[in-house]
Amino acid sequence: MAAASYGKDERVAEIAVFHSVLGVRPGVLDAARRLTEAGHEVLVADLFEGEVFDEYEPAMHHAEEVIGHRELLARAARATASLSDGLLTLGFSMGTAPAEYIALQRGAGTVLFAGAVPLIAFHEDDWPSRVAVQLHGMLSDPWREPHLLEAFTKEVRACGAPCEVYDYPGTGHLFTDASLSAEYDADAAETAWARVLTFCARS
Repeated sequence: MAAASYGKDERVAEIAVFHSVLGVRPGVLDAARRLTEAGHEVLVADLFEGEVFDEYEPAMHHAEEVIGHRELLARAARATASLSDGLLTLGFSMGTAPAEYIALQRGAGTVLFAGAVPLIAFHEDDWPSRVAVQLHGMLSDPWREPHLLEAFTKEVRACGAPCEVYDYPGTGHLFTDASLSAEYDADAAETAWARVLTFCARS
């Protein structure tokens, strides 16, 4: 664990990071590096078992047809079994579903980039009031699904859990991944990471 100095309101967290439909790309590893350098213990959960994609269409086929939603959640549970209850989760796009799933069961907070799914996806009615949520996304992201984001945030807030929503101008989907030149937004990424690190230190 990296050496760091923490204030009275900060904590060292165990954090599980879940990749997008493109797999464990450089942006996911950069996320893990940032969190580790902040002093947290980080697990990158590779739900694709080494498969990485450059294009969305074959990646989505792999996730939906080859693996499937239920198996992805099962893999997420297996990957995080060694982590303590009260962990934090962080998910990118497709990875927001397993991030929510693990947070529902055992988490203290979750950070969701470029997506969220309502609780019906997990056959749940209530979000735990103990689990804080932070969401990040670009307003003109072509993959953005406003109705799902709105439904999820309403569910979280209805249960009394803290819920921060940050929207950024731009079109990037995975806007924090510098290896995706058509999507990356350096200014938005740095702003988002500053907010994420504050969230992780206090959740």
